Amino acid sequence: MILHPNWHRDIMLLLCLVCANSIPLAATLFLKERLAMPVDLGLSFLDGQPLFGPHKTWRGLILSIFGTTAVCSLFYFPGAWLGAKIAVFSMVGDLLSSFIKRRLRFGSGNSVIGLDQGLESFLPLWCIKREIGLEWGEIAIIVLVFLILELIISPVLYRFHMRSDPF
Repeated sequence: MILHPNWHRDIMLLLCLVCANSIPLAATLFLKERLAMPVDLGLSFLDGQPLFGPHKTWRGLILSIFGTTAVCSLFYFPGAWLGAKIAVFSMVGDLLSSFIKRRLRFGSGNSVIGLDQGLESFLPLWCIKREIGLEWGEIAIIVLVFLILELIISPVLYRFHMRSDPF
């Protein structure tokens, strides 16, 4: 099997995406409800549904940005700026998917396969594509692997009551 010349970079990108999306869950596990102020401040949209829901917190957003920046700086990227970008755009993708799910009347904490994983992994990769020379094929593979990892990990999170449903 011939590996892509940038396989190590792509694995590090996947690691950074996993960190960006796992850190808020880890914060919930360890901190419970402490410092968990919802990003939407409990506000509702025109349809009467929450903007994002109670699981999208400032704590998770801030910890994701700082934690992912640190991980990316330690393990691969020459500067912290790229790690911060990955986290910010991953969290924006996560918020967008939550906004869409609330409009579709899915409850907070419920997962929609493809929507959740797609936006939170594709958006950051698309936003840094030129900066690090990512090809569309690499983006597709990283997003697919991220989706598969999420499908494997999600039932475990459900078992520990960190998800409302196993997928």
